Amino acid sequence: MGVCRRHLLAAALLFLSTTAADPNDERCLNHLSESLSDPHNNLRNWTKSIFSNPCEGSISALQGATCNNGRIYKLSLSNLSLKGTISPYLSNCTNLQSLDLGSNSITGPIPPDLQYLVNLAVLNLSSNRLSGPIPEQLALCAYLNVIDLHGNLISGQIPQQLGLLVRLSVFDVSDNKLSGPIPGSLGNRSGNLVRFNVSSFEGNKKLYGYPLPPLKSKGLSIWVIVAIGVGSGFVSLVLSFTAVCIWLRITEKKLDEDEGKINQHMPDY
Repeated sequence: MGVCRRHLLAAALLFLSTTAADPNDERCLNHLSESLSDPHNNLRNWTKSIFSNPCEGSISALQGATCNNGRIYKLSLSNLSLKGTISPYLSNCTNLQSLDLGSNSITGPIPPDLQYLVNLAVLNLSSNRLSGPIPEQLALCAYLNVIDLHGNLISGQIPQQLGLLVRLSVFDVSDNKLSGPIPGSLGNRSGNLVRFNVSSFEGNKKLYGYPLPPLKSKGLSIWVIVAIGVGSGFVSLVLSFTAVCIWLRITEKKLDEDEGKINQHMPDY
């Protein structure tokens, strides 16, 4: 009888563990839903009633969500015309291993709070309108294999700390507003670490360092050169004209003096 009770208790606990939502996931989904705008109603089933129980084993009723052991494991919300910002409370989805918000119209900064997604392996925030710096705290997500931030308005320097991500195999920050040197730990990786080529960094006018080609010196524009030439010619003309005038004045004065001397020595008749 005791054995039966233990089996029943274990089955009940298993049932509860697979049906009850993790409060962190529920909080994460609620805040993410509030921070994003969905103009085409693609996330019509993102409702609080479903947030309370988003997973049934590995199946999720939520658009773009995948579950594992009753927890949100993957969020794939790309190409949905989403607007708004990325909620820092996304970090409550602590079991999240893949986050894809690419090809939307999301604005604002990348929250440093993403550092708490310690299981995160894939981060795709490409082709949005994100601004501000790349948080150095992302280096605390030690399992990151993919960081794709291309096609945004991200500014500042690439954090040196990202070079500590030894699992990183895809890194793309092209077509942003980044500046300063490319960290050697990312641009010139050695050993068994995956190396990143020019395509990972191009499209940032003020970014420099290997593997990008050397920055071209801006030099003087053709109009500046023409202006300098015209200006120099005009100055030379003025100086030459002035010198001629002075020479003529001196010559004329000398002739007058000589004529005076001649007149003084002429005999009277």
